[in-house]
Amino acid sequence: MSAAARAGADKVPFLRTSNVLWDEIDLAVVDAMAIPEYELTEKCLEPGDLLVCEGGEIGRAAIWEGGAEPMSFQNHLHRLRPKVDDVDPRFYVYFLQSAFTQLGIFEGAGNKTTIPNLSSGRLKALDVPHPPLPEQAAIADALRYVQTVRRLNARLIAMTEELKAAAMQQLFSAGLRGTRRRSPRSVRSPSWELRSIPDLCDISSGGTPKKSVAEYWSGDIPWVSGKDLKRPALEDATDHVSQDGVDNGSRLAPADSVLLLVRGMGLAKDLPVAVITRPMAFNQDVKALVSKDGYSGSFLRSAVYAGKDRLLSQLATSAHGTKTLNLNDLSNFVVPTPPTTAEADEIAEVLETLDRKIDIHRRKGEVLDQLFKSLLHKLMTGEVSVDDLDLSALPKPEGRAA
Repeated sequence: MSAAARAGADKVPFLRTSNVLWDEIDLAVVDAMAIPEYELTEKCLEPGDLLVCEGGEIGRAAIWEGGAEPMSFQNHLHRLRPKVDDVDPRFYVYFLQSAFTQLGIFEGAGNKTTIPNLSSGRLKALDVPHPPLPEQAAIADALRYVQTVRRLNARLIAMTEELKAAAMQQLFSAGLRGTRRRSPRSVRSPSWELRSIPDLCDISSGGTPKKSVAEYWSGDIPWVSGKDLKRPALEDATDHVSQDGVDNGSRLAPADSVLLLVRGMGLAKDLPVAVITRPMAFNQDVKALVSKDGYSGSFLRSAVYAGKDRLLSQLATSAHGTKTLNLNDLSNFVVPTPPTTAEADEIAEVLETLDRKIDIHRRKGEVLDQLFKSLLHKLMTGEVSVDDLDLSALPKPEGRAA
């Protein structure tokens, strides 16, 4: 956008490629610019217009369903508007998604000599299917139905995560009984204590057995690395080792231990930490925290995660960008503990209930993602007919995200 366009009066909102997601217009951030009146008619969107990204993820497409008027679009977006009545733009959104992300039909359609782009000429040269309008609409309806259920499920995850964050804040500031505790910088409460990690847990380091010894990697003992620490409770790991592997380069943490990532890019956005449900080995980028004072691993995991912002503020960054949590900072980290393990267990149960709900929706989301991808591929290749689909098992998308 030119400086003149930014500074001009009577600015008009416009969409960028960043606003156009697959089958979705994101209006969270919309820029505006001054557009001469003689250009405005040609540059305005109408409901039903199909927008296709020229750059970035080339071919990414969505439909402008209407909203703020007028709404314009930047030059890096192509606007497609039906010339005939037997075209359902929604069908072509999904066809483009399949063609660019699954089928490789348009491989090479973009100019990739410098910055990838899909020029107007290349877009016009693309051959696309043109089934009868009722079939286009039926395919689009089926895929939109699944897509809507996916988005509803994602909203449920976000809402439950927000609820858990609020519950965690309340529980670790007032407890179940409403008894206030001190913050790390205030005067000690008579009921809750702030205790250091070494006071509550034994801390141990893991390791990696030699990859060249096949026998070390042929067992059934889960071997945890940073990529596994994505859920609050860990039942298994991607890799497995034998007892010989544990004895020759790794370490075994007992069930109910807390495994915490202390080195890796996973620390850039969050604090990967989980309680394990059975004995597991772990690598050198992970620390095991083993309770020595009766508090459950589930409670300790929640207490550590509740203070993640304090821990993440202590991260060191190497020259190549790897994040590291030093042992000294971990040892000085304090967590609030209630006066009895019974209250700690009750707190853990509240948070575990929310974790289970989040996990159910995440697993459901994974199934819905696979269903959408499979349907998209099979409908666009003709492997299945839309008339043969039965989506009645899916929840109604108009259900509220509550």
